[in-house]
Amino acid sequence: MAYWIAKSDPETYSVFDLQRDGKTIWDGVRNFQARNNLAKMAIGDTVLIYHSNTDKSIVGIAEVTKEAFPDPTSENVRWLAVELKFISMLEKPVSLDTIKQDNILNKIALVKQQRLSVMQITEKEYNRIVEFSRTTEE
Repeated sequence: MAYWIAKSDPETYSVFDLQRDGKTIWDGVRNFQARNNLAKMAIGDTVLIYHSNTDKSIVGIAEVTKEAFPDPTSENVRWLAVELKFISMLEKPVSLDTIKQDNILNKIALVKQQRLSVMQITEKEYNRIVEFSRTTEE
């Protein structure tokens, strides 16, 4: 199993929308590196949902339920999408500032490649984020 972070503008589609819908097609990715990351996702992989722009926090957990397929929002078959299922909200959001200040997390793509919308993280990094969600006062 692999671990990922997927960024979303909460005004467009938030973790609350995913919670309401139960599952969604994660589409609209138009960056080659992020597209390549979508292609690597496998059923059962865990995805942390990051609210970009206003919140700048990791707020929820989803699971990949359908591996990469052509993005239905594009006529170009090189763009991909995956299907995600809502798993849970984090106990508390984990802010980008918290991530930047942590020695384990401050080198992940969320910090180093801020425009990348889909990125892989390690199990250790995933566990650290979940730990922060249980202990950090945001």
